[in-house]
Amino acid sequence: MTSTQQKTIAMTGATGFVGSRMLDLAVRQGHVIRALTRQRQDDRPNVSWIRGALDDQKSLNGLCLGADVVLHIAGVVNAPDRDGFEHGNVAGTLAVVEAAKQAGAQRFIHVSSLAATQPALSIYGETKAKAEKIVAASGLDWTIIRPPAIYGPGDGEMLELFKMAKWGFITLPPNADGHLSVIHVDDLCAALLALIPAHEDLTAEIFEVDDGQDGGWSQASFAKAIGWATGRRIKPIGIPKPFLLVGARVDRLFRKGKAKLTQDRVNYFCHDDWTIDPSKRPPSQLWQPKIETRKGLKDTAKWYQQNDWL
Repeated sequence: MTSTQQKTIAMTGATGFVGSRMLDLAVRQGHVIRALTRQRQDDRPNVSWIRGALDDQKSLNGLCLGADVVLHIAGVVNAPDRDGFEHGNVAGTLAVVEAAKQAGAQRFIHVSSLAATQPALSIYGETKAKAEKIVAASGLDWTIIRPPAIYGPGDGEMLELFKMAKWGFITLPPNADGHLSVIHVDDLCAALLALIPAHEDLTAEIFEVDDGQDGGWSQASFAKAIGWATGRRIKPIGIPKPFLLVGARVDRLFRKGKAKLTQDRVNYFCHDDWTIDPSKRPPSQLWQPKIETRKGLKDTAKWYQQNDWL
């Protein structure tokens, strides 16, 4: 990579699942990173850690100072109530956009979610859709990317499915014939990296990315692929929505604000089509997925085992 291609990137969410992988990739590609963090982090070359949070405008202004590109990855995927989603996804995005504008950043790349295409189904999707509107109205040179379900080493969200597979079954939404798209975290990060340079084909565009599987995966076939990755033949079991809602109440009772299964997530999970729109994929000359999903799942299972997550 030549020096003219190197950018200073202000990044939110750099300590999370996607952000930490993106940080590693961007540094390897020669970029200089200014990364937001709540807690002290170890020093590393070409990374400046900025202490702060999405609700601390002063820290966001400092984060974006001198940045060529602002990469907004941070967001709330699970919260006990509406306020948590609104605070993290809507107010947080507005604050980062304002900081980027004040700093004169050349580019703004926003990580949204496929859930934003169905805002009526969940508070999560509704607030991600609101965040997209904030970015689109910002006046910045912006690009939005909507990932589907993300998996890969270090992911804590899909871990529960791998744990179930060890017992020979995986529970699914009511319609096991429903379809979903997925993407490996490293392919998502490669897509984000491809969006960093300013380009007329990228400005004011919303892209959707996946593993390249036409029509996505059926819920049952993806569950079986996880079983294959863990070396188990599994039985997919569809759970009726009323039972899932009861499970959400039980999870809330025991894990309170840290519950993984919430009513909001039940509404989201029970939708039968979470596949991307192929016409919204990024230009193929700029990015294409590289990781075949079955191999990616197997590598993920291996990582879980090596790190005692299973």
